[in-house]
Amino acid sequence: MAKTAFLGLGVMGYPMAGHLAAAGHEVTVWNRTTEKAEQWTSDHSGKAAATPAEAIRGADYVLLCLGDDPDVLVVYDAMAAGIEPGMVIVDHTTASAQLARDLYERSAGAGAAFIDAPISGGQAGAEKGQLTIMCGGDGEAFSRAESVMTAYGKRMTLIGDSGAGQLAKSVNQICIAGIVQGLAEGLHFADQAGLDIAKVIEAISGGAAQSWQMDNRWETMRDGHYEHGFAVDWMRKDLRIALDTARANGASVPLTAMVDQYYADIQAMGGNRWDTSSLLARLGRSNG
Repeated sequence: MAKTAFLGLGVMGYPMAGHLAAAGHEVTVWNRTTEKAEQWTSDHSGKAAATPAEAIRGADYVLLCLGDDPDVLVVYDAMAAGIEPGMVIVDHTTASAQLARDLYERSAGAGAAFIDAPISGGQAGAEKGQLTIMCGGDGEAFSRAESVMTAYGKRMTLIGDSGAGQLAKSVNQICIAGIVQGLAEGLHFADQAGLDIAKVIEAISGGAAQSWQMDNRWETMRDGHYEHGFAVDWMRKDLRIALDTARANGASVPLTAMVDQYYADIQAMGGNRWDTSSLLARLGRSNG
């Protein structure tokens, strides 16, 4: 079993670190809010550290699950003095590919490996240990990290060089944005047409219209229940990264840009923390 440090105990990181402990790894956690780290140690086998540098001391694997580029950079800077040769640093934050490349170079300068490894599967996937993980970095470091990530991941894929994992996560979010908007419009159309939505879903979910979003979100969307799942604020952050990258590489993503603005409408409605399926709310079905 490995000596690990897990930094960032949000809705995703908290259960992920718990799966590491349950798998028998030695886990030291750090969180910006000390109370959350203390709560984690009361729920799981492991210890809490007062600083990022203290958390990673002597670790074989350092795992990050934070909010955005600035958060990752602040924490990386805070732990930089403790980075040792042979460490594998795995960043599960959805952040920019450029940041991943920069931290890959900084880590290599200290003799450590860096893998960008954004995740998909939402809070439910984290709690069940069934996350999909898209990785960028060196093959040898990925193979080492994979042995640890299996504690909470069901599928881990090395996409390519450093930054490729983050780019793949943008692809993931671009695809989701279009699918959720299509599902929202379909449910809205069915409602306006006076159809029994449950029967419509029963009829079409076994065909080409089927999707994870349809299977897992149609009922809560129909009922106007959005107090769960992946928050709109976080989706807009991810789409900002995708749109910034598209502008830089020349990719045409007009649908993504449009859906991003629809999510801005949801934020204006007070739905910052609603699930991303709340796109239906702006078409006439209210939260609650």
